[in-house]
Amino acid sequence: MDFSNAVLKTISVHYVGNKTVQDDVFLSEQSLQLEEEVATILTDYFLHRFKNVYEQYKFSHPTALQYNEVYSFVKELLNNETNLHETSISMAKQLYENSAHPKIKSGELYVCYFQNCEVDGKLLDAIGIFKTENKSGFFEVNKNDANFSIAYKEGIDLQKFDKGCLVLNKNAEDGFEVMIIDNQNRGEEAVYWKEKFLALTQRENIYHQTNQFLNITKNFVTKQLGDEFDISKADKIDLLNRSVQYFKTHDEFDKAEFEEEVFANKELIKSFQTYDESYRQSHEVNIEDSFEISPQAVKKQARVFKSVLKLDKNFHIYIHGNRDLIEQGVEKDGRKFYKIYFNEEN
Repeated sequence: MDFSNAVLKTISVHYVGNKTVQDDVFLSEQSLQLEEEVATILTDYFLHRFKNVYEQYKFSHPTALQYNEVYSFVKELLNNETNLHETSISMAKQLYENSAHPKIKSGELYVCYFQNCEVDGKLLDAIGIFKTENKSGFFEVNKNDANFSIAYKEGIDLQKFDKGCLVLNKNAEDGFEVMIIDNQNRGEEAVYWKEKFLALTQRENIYHQTNQFLNITKNFVTKQLGDEFDISKADKIDLLNRSVQYFKTHDEFDKAEFEEEVFANKELIKSFQTYDESYRQSHEVNIEDSFEISPQAVKKQARVFKSVLKLDKNFHIYIHGNRDLIEQGVEKDGRKFYKIYFNEEN
């Protein structure tokens, strides 16, 4: 995605309180009229964080898509931009109705219409829905004649907003292509943005497939494997490293090939297949047995695949590669040890 030529065409702002604590809604009477410089700064402020977002969602509803209120609002806007302010009022009211948890913070809701968002070489219009909940403090210094004055004020942090949703005008009949940002993405108070207000489900693209399968593998090795096999922590780390290495060195994923290269043992493979099937059913995850690998998902998962062997409180051993270069044993007095082979010391 390239937002370098994107233009913020229209923007409306409202204040949405917390319904539970009787903090009301303040609805503005008209859209903001912005100077060109401010519009350019706001465009970058709202869009720059989506450049590295690869998870894609779509609007959903258990009965029919048209009953998803935000989906209907967005579809109306993309068909007729002139209705943005009236539609933004409806969005603010809808968000207020879903702000019923006592921990949900009040804040400003921004509804934006963007043009010239480049996606896969095509220019698309997009609707942005953002909320700022936290303020940052700053000092304002002013020169008055021969003196200076300084005042403390609070405002929006230009580096981040708290919640964001960007809806690309693509695949409209299948719920659009949607990306989200949520700095508060855990706990009951967090689900209201993605699940209740927006009602999104994840798209099963290559990022989703890669991310989910690596997640299943990690859970199997760290949570299940030790219950069935007598396996050392070093061997678990080796399996995790080999899993990531497979995804880093292949463009296409093949499940049978992955199992042979990573587990290389019939009993381990059978155990993994049983766990994989059970996990998919219980978590309602749909993954193909072959798909194109997403490098971005691999990079994300590689950061959370633990390769650290912790020994009491004295040593941490980082295992990055060849498992054959580390041996485990027990002394006659019962003390455990690892023997490590290496060529050079840095």
